[in-house]
Amino acid sequence: MGSLPHVVEDCMGVLQVFSDGSVHRADEIDFRNISVVENKSVVHKDYLYDKEHDLSLRLYRPSSPPPGKLPVIYFLHGGGFCVGSRLWPNCHNCCSRLASDLGALVISPDYRLAPEHRLPAAVDDAHSALKWLQSKAESVHVDGWLDPKAVDFDRVYILGDSSGGNIAHHLAVNLGFSSPKLAPVRVRGYVLLAPFFGGVARTESEEGPSEGMLNLEALDRFWRLSVPSGGDRDHPLANPFGPSSPSLEAVALDPILVIVGGNEMLKDRVQDYAARLKVMGKNVKYVEYEGKQHGFFTNDAYSDLGNRVVQDIREFMLESSN
Repeated sequence: MGSLPHVVEDCMGVLQVFSDGSVHRADEIDFRNISVVENKSVVHKDYLYDKEHDLSLRLYRPSSPPPGKLPVIYFLHGGGFCVGSRLWPNCHNCCSRLASDLGALVISPDYRLAPEHRLPAAVDDAHSALKWLQSKAESVHVDGWLDPKAVDFDRVYILGDSSGGNIAHHLAVNLGFSSPKLAPVRVRGYVLLAPFFGGVARTESEEGPSEGMLNLEALDRFWRLSVPSGGDRDHPLANPFGPSSPSLEAVALDPILVIVGGNEMLKDRVQDYAARLKVMGKNVKYVEYEGKQHGFFTNDAYSDLGNRVVQDIREFMLESSN
């Protein structure tokens, strides 16, 4: 008689993979000190954007919109491609903060998670969410939330947090400058918050101090569970400059703002990413917040530090809209 299935991969209790290949996701999650901030200046609504995969997104907008059309911000949540949701309080708080302070329509899509759905599923879903917006922009049936008289489809910005930042990078490469395949939707720029990139060779910051619940073992686990079967941390979807990754020299990219904390384990990879793109002549701005760890904005969006990050994003949006 065989032994009972046992846990072989454990992502903080939120996700557990068993020896027989089965997966358990926790129904209740302890978000510690993160709770939903009630921002009464913002309203939100959920839409089903992918019926085949049962994927929804959430729209946020100011309850009293400012004059003129609202720019659009896509917020791609983090979670190592394995966990996370538009419904999590940190994601919700970020989106409501961005909507109110930037006077924007914020769109927060869910995407399929690993290991049930390995990469490139998450990237494909993020692209589908953008195609959903394109279908709304082209539709003759006007949705009040997406009325072209109130929403500026020509000013779309994609903001990705951690694994969402990785997805944002691949969207930037796949869509190209001005995203012609999405017309009349036009992406103006990308904001990458500590994008989750990997590589077989360790960096100094990866081998440095851990960040609370985030450590090298956790980073490696996320990659084991999310890269395509047989792949490693140098897979092109993990490492944009890996040995088999396509060259970005000839790829025309929209402006990119890269933000990272100085004490993040991912800091060296993020810094190297921005530096390499800049050497190639890409329009990239790198901002490092000294002494900060992973999630310093997304886990505390309404802090004084959050004010600074929002201001960085506001200035980037203004610069990229010309």
